[in-house]
Amino acid sequence: MLLVFGFSVTYRTVGEGTFHCPRCGGDRTYRRRAARRWVTAFFVPVVPLRAIGECAECRTCKGRFATSALRTPTARLMAAALPAGMRAAAALVLAAGDPGDPAARERAIQVVRGYGDTAYDGAALDGDLVLRAGFLAEEVTRAGDALTVEAREWFLAQTVRIALASGPLDEARRRAVHRVAQWLGMSRAHALGVILTTEGAAH
Repeated sequence: MLLVFGFSVTYRTVGEGTFHCPRCGGDRTYRRRAARRWVTAFFVPVVPLRAIGECAECRTCKGRFATSALRTPTARLMAAALPAGMRAAAALVLAAGDPGDPAARERAIQVVRGYGDTAYDGAALDGDLVLRAGFLAEEVTRAGDALTVEAREWFLAQTVRIALASGPLDEARRRAVHRVAQWLGMSRAHALGVILTTEGAAH
């Protein structure tokens, strides 16, 4: 009797979700697949060997990618994270100065609306001002994770402009702006350059 032995790799689905597909360039559904090598007899897997690892398989293009691709924010998450992050940054710098300053409040509302939260108003701003610092840090960090270096610089510059609406930066507001930069993932030197440039442009 002739026996035909060989090896094959089989995949099984261990999870599903939505991710930003590197090949499609947009949000797609995926299957998280675990791979294992098998000994085959007559092309049928009969003896399991070692696990090879996991990958993310796009359901649209069928491309397989390292699971690190799942860490890239989807467009939907980015659309939600950016205005939420700017709301948090605006609340932090306003709370460090005069939260009731009309010019600073108006600038904050305009900036947040520019980031996509078109319904943002004074009442929403008042609600943000009482949020704990830990929550604000999480929101800014989440936004920073979704931004390029240039976009982080612009985000920080917008935060500085909100603070400057009340006048030249005092020590408290300057510290608040540096905290925003830290949560965005910027070095102190990098942040200082953006802050000084924005201050210079405002004069």
